[in-house]
Amino acid sequence: MSRLGNLGARLYRGEVGYDFVAKRRIWYGVSILITITAIVGLAVRGLNMGIEFKGGAVFTTPKVEVSVSQAQEIAEEASGHQAIVQELGTGGMRIQVSELDTAQADQVQTELAEELGVERDSVNAELVGPSWGEQIANKAWTGLGVFMILVVIYLAIAFEWRMAVAALIALIHDITITVGVYALVGFEVTPGTVIGLLTILGYSLYDTVVVFDSLKESSKDITKQTRWTYGEIANRSINSTLVRSINTTVVALLPVAGLLFIGGGVLGAGMLNDISLSLFVGLAAGAYSSIFIATPLVADLKEREPQIKALRKRVLAKRAAAAAKGEPRPGDGSPDADGDLPDPTPAAAVVGPRGRGRGRPTGRR
Repeated sequence: MSRLGNLGARLYRGEVGYDFVAKRRIWYGVSILITITAIVGLAVRGLNMGIEFKGGAVFTTPKVEVSVSQAQEIAEEASGHQAIVQELGTGGMRIQVSELDTAQADQVQTELAEELGVERDSVNAELVGPSWGEQIANKAWTGLGVFMILVVIYLAIAFEWRMAVAALIALIHDITITVGVYALVGFEVTPGTVIGLLTILGYSLYDTVVVFDSLKESSKDITKQTRWTYGEIANRSINSTLVRSINTTVVALLPVAGLLFIGGGVLGAGMLNDISLSLFVGLAAGAYSSIFIATPLVADLKEREPQIKALRKRVLAKRAAAAAKGEPRPGDGSPDADGDLPDPTPAAAVVGPRGRGRGRPTGRR
């Protein structure tokens, strides 16, 4: 087995693990910095909304003997607005011009035909009114709001309200970052972008729920033992699902990266960019938030409860008493005076072997 595969197996068995929860302030700081950057980019540059949202016209031409840059210059002179031009596989052009009404679209269609040297009737014009785009935008926001509400209700019932709040914050975190990247790079926002956003929210939620399910099982009857604090159990849950999260994220990102960088960049398939960018950024942000944001937030909220605070005091007191008696340090695999295997220290970045304590904490004191 390779070193990477061996490490993955040890992570899965709980023999090693990174202390994500103890370093949660670092992850919070990184997320806040990225989120602020995204918000500033959104406020300064704004979103480049497609004609589906702000109205305009799309002209499709037959095969012409002009370049994309020449067609763009012709369209902008004819319309007085910025134009987006894409070359089609047939040799024709797809020319998109925003904020045109019916009369303006007819005039632009005529001028385009003259300048490109083709018949007017061969230039297909499709007009999109701004009212239709406004309806699409409103439906998109409504769908997003309903999705968020259903997510919170489901998680509150299936798990608890703290997990629902943490998952909601993680989802908002993912949306903000993705929208901010769109503002910074200037990619056009289309209905495909909305589809991509809803897709990544589902993926991020799935990844988060897997960790929450492990945490729910591991923390059952947690106050009946004195081996682990809640934060340590949360950390063990992250580590036990870490390999699965990494594998699924990498496998999901590879085809999306091909769609974005090869399809959209090398081949010039610009129509793919609107959905592939939202998927690429959102999948990466969703994997990050499920590991570094959602579960540490649950641990923060949970450890404010009086009984969880009392548990932490008992655990630390037991460890201090064991250390004063000169009992074996955590991680050497030897049982303590009560017959329990030693506990990982809260400050340790690497958690020791689980031994026969693997799985859910027992009720033994």
